[in-house]
Parts: sequence; C-alpha cells; structure tokens
Amino acid sequence: MKFSAQKILLIATRQIGDVLLVTPLLRSLRLAYPTAQIDVLVFRGKEGILNGNPDYQTLLTIAERPSWREHLALLARITRRYDLAVSTLAGDRPIFYSLLAAPCRVSIVPPLDKKSAWKRWITQGWTVLDDEQTHTVTQNLRLTDVLAIPRQYAVVAPTLPSDTATLSRCLPFAWQAEAYAVLHLLPMWRYKRWTLTGWAALAEYLTQRGLRVVLTGGGGKAELDYLQTALQTMPATVVNLAGQLQFSEVATLLRHACIYVGPDTAVTHLAAAVGVPTVALYGATNPVKWSPFPAEYQADVPPFAKKGSQRCGNVFLVQGAGECVPCHQEGCERHRESYSRCLDTLEPATVIQAVQTMLV
Repeated sequence: MKFSAQKILLIATRQIGDVLLVTPLLRSLRLAYPTAQIDVLVFRGKEGILNGNPDYQTLLTIAERPSWREHLALLARITRRYDLAVSTLAGDRPIFYSLLAAPCRVSIVPPLDKKSAWKRWITQGWTVLDDEQTHTVTQNLRLTDVLAIPRQYAVVAPTLPSDTATLSRCLPFAWQAEAYAVLHLLPMWRYKRWTLTGWAALAEYLTQRGLRVVLTGGGGKAELDYLQTALQTMPATVVNLAGQLQFSEVATLLRHACIYVGPDTAVTHLAAAVGVPTVALYGATNPVKWSPFPAEYQADVPPFAKKGSQRCGNVFLVQGAGECVPCHQEGCERHRESYSRCLDTLEPATVIQAVQTMLV
C-alpha cells in the first residue's frame, strides 16, 4: 500500500559519492509523489553533488559532528514538519531524525539484534541492511518496495544552465568539438590511490593517441599540491581544472569526454552515471557493494562480481591483483592513510589495455 504524503524528508547523511547513489531513490520519490515537497538532509559540505538535481525542493545540512546548538537548530527545522521520513541509513542518528520529523517513517535497519530492535518498532516499514552482497543503489531502492512505488534505477547527475559557459571559460581548447579524456587522480583516502607513475604513463598514452587530457580535483591545498607534482611528469598539454569546477560542471565535462579514468571516488560514480566510457580503479573496496553503477543498468543483481577486472555497460572495473582483494579494509595497514599493495602494484599496461577496450 502506497503511503500518502505531501511533505517528505529524505535523510542521506553520508559522503559525497554515497549521496549521489541515493538519487535513484530520490527520483523514484519525485515521480511517485509529483506534487509533494521533497527535502533532503545531508552532511554539510556534501551538498554540492545535488546542486542542480531537479528532484527536491530544499536541501538541509548538518555537520558530521554537530554541536548541541547545531543539533537543536536542525531539530527545530524538521520536527513534525513532514508527513513521511525516509532514512537511507541504519544508524541511530538518522533514524532518530526520522522519528522527530514525521509520523510515518521508513528506513534501512541493521540485521535484527536486541540493540537495534527499537529501530523496527518506531518505523512503519523497513528493509534490512546488506553490507556485502547488495549494491548500494539497490539497497536504497528496496525502500521503494516498502513504499509500494515504482523503482527508478538511473543515478541522476546534477546539471545547471551555466555549466557550458563555465567550461568554455576554463578550458583552453574547443572542448565541445575536440576529443579529450578526463582523469581524476586523488580519492579522499590514501588507501584508494593509484601511483603517480601509473598516471604519468596513462596521460602519455592518451596524449599520443590524440586526446587532450583534463584533470579534475578538489580545491584543497593537499590535492592541488599532489596534482602539481603529478603534472611534472605528464605532457605539457595536460589541463588541470582542480578546484575550478562544481559537480554539475564536472558532469557536463564528463558527458562530452571520450574516456574517463579514476579511482574509487565520487567523480568516478558521476562518470558512470552520465554514460561516458569509464575505467574505474578498485583495490580494497568491495565492487559488489560500491562499484560505479553503469548508466543503462536496471537490474537488482549487482553489476559487478566481487573479484576480477570486468566490464558492465559503460564501466570497465580494473581490480588490483592479490588473493586478499577485495579485503574490505582500509588498506594494508587498516587505516585511511595506509598504502594498498594491490593498487601500488597495478601496472600502467593493465589500465591502458582497459582504456583501449573502452575506446574501440
């Protein structure tokens, strides 16, 4: 039975790439409730991935570690302001937000145990978290089954009318007519990185093939310094746009590219969503759960298996080698700034071969 609602709060307090993977659920809500006000709650600093998404009215933010004053300010904005609250997380805080926000609540919940039983008691519908065998997009979409509304599988990339003009100002070549490749070198955490040697060899190959190479990235000092180091061993024609674009502009850049290559990061998910041929470099991360979601993929079975380099639709997932891969850990030293042997030993020739396959 479909829930009746004119005001809906979607709770997605996650990292940037995770928020992007919530957009199929958001689109499902929009089409099922075309006249409803749909607001989205995300962590502050992660909202850019939704700037230009047409499926919500208001974007609410909260710090990842809010002060009690910030918490009170948010609660004042959401308490009993909605008919329906939808939580995409099984944690205590998002489900507590849903309890305060609306009389009707649906949520992802943890596997049943005594400590989490209250989360089922306070919701009118739920689906159990599967953190290994179900892709995140599908996990979120199981909430549409709870709501008895149709699923919409497409990951929705942001877009704004100003994107084209901004790219024309930033790029020193005719980007809408000239062939180019986009590389994103730096993920959020060290254990997801590939090597500078590998990126240099790939940029050289793409340039020799006749493609301009464009780098994307954030505007933080550490990332800008890292890319400046990378540029020292790359062809002089490589264009560095790090820190100059918002996500909607990156999405437009990707739509016109011939190829994209990147690690396990939000821009790689964005590339898969817009349909550009995408080569994704994965190591410790479980691709069953967290692979890029190919643009035309519409099935509940995960697009990628747990082990091996493989292709699905517009995405070629290159997995680092090793019996331990994927380890589901934060690198070989089990912390975010760890190295990952599987990616450190990933040969440029392996990545270039995947690129050749996708450029055919």
